[in-house]
Amino acid sequence: MAKLKVSSNRMENLKLKKRLGLAIRGHKLLKDKQDELMRNFLELIDELSGLRDKTEDALISALRRFTLATCELSPAQQSAIFAVPGVKFSLDVETKRLMNLRVPEFTSKFEGNPIAYSLRETDPEVDFALAEIAEVLDFMLKLAVAEKKMALLADELDRTRRRVNALEYTLIPDLKETISYIKQKLDELERSNLVRLMKVKEIIEASRE
Repeated sequence: MAKLKVSSNRMENLKLKKRLGLAIRGHKLLKDKQDELMRNFLELIDELSGLRDKTEDALISALRRFTLATCELSPAQQSAIFAVPGVKFSLDVETKRLMNLRVPEFTSKFEGNPIAYSLRETDPEVDFALAEIAEVLDFMLKLAVAEKKMALLADELDRTRRRVNALEYTLIPDLKETISYIKQKLDELERSNLVRLMKVKEIIEASRE
């Protein structure tokens, strides 16, 4: 704790008391915000863990299926078969509010026919593999949103924690100590004035005798 450098008078004392009241209310609001951020953060950890596992499993399965379905084709044949994409992919990016944060939301869209290759030259498993890959892409977008949300929450949680600590351990104690110091100074001044008045009274009464 450290006493603030202010004048020891009643006006300054009133200002500090108002400032202390604002600091205490701000601390409560920030503490509530910190608790809510932590709740969202912990919920997101569980969601992210399951989503990451699901995405990794789906990606491994889709790539394995595609590899097995095209293993008999040479690289040149694969390039020739899949040279012209049959699907156009588009991604819409929007944002939504999470407390005071703006969190991205991705919406993917596929247009066209994914089967733009020769069915005679490819294994039927290729069709299923490409369908799985499209599902994996949806998982990956959800995972990207969840990880971005977690990063934003972590940054905001850290900033809020620093503000809470600054109020709780620095500003509020300093204000209380300064207010207490000014009160002591004002009490001393009041006692000195009272002693001075009593002395003056004694002098006046003595002069009348």
